[in-house]
Amino acid sequence: MCLQQTPVAAEPKSIHLQIDADARLAAAVGGAARYFGDAAGLENAAIAQLQAATVSACVDAFEHLTRENPRLDVTLTRLQDRIEIALSHEREGNKGADPPANLDGIDNVQHESRGSVAVTLLTKYVAKRNSSR
Repeated sequence: MCLQQTPVAAEPKSIHLQIDADARLAAAVGGAARYFGDAAGLENAAIAQLQAATVSACVDAFEHLTRENPRLDVTLTRLQDRIEIALSHEREGNKGADPPANLDGIDNVQHESRGSVAVTLLTKYVAKRNSSR
C-alpha cells in the first residue's frame, strides 16, 4: 500500500467568522488579526495597532446589529501585499454603518452597501520582504 501525501497550505489565507455582539468575540477577531499581522511579518507595534483597530471596528459594528439580524460576519484575508478585514451585517432600512472611531494602524477604510448588507473593509498594507537576504 502506498500512501501519498497531499500538499496543504502551511498557513491559512482566509478566516470567516460569524459572531454575536459580544466584546469577547470581538477580542477573538482581534486575535485572528494579530495572527495575520504576525504571519505577515509586521512589527509588534503595528500588530498591536491592527489588533486594537479590528476590535474597535467590531464593537462599533455591533451597534448596527438588530434583533432580526443579530450577527456580524467577519472575513480576514491575507493577500501578498495586504491584510483585509471585511465586516458585514444586514442594514436596517437605508441606514448604513458609520465609520469606526479609532482605526490607528489601518491604512484604508472603505464603506459600501451591497443590497441590504453594509460592508466595512479595513486594509493594512504589509511591506514586501526582501528575498535577497
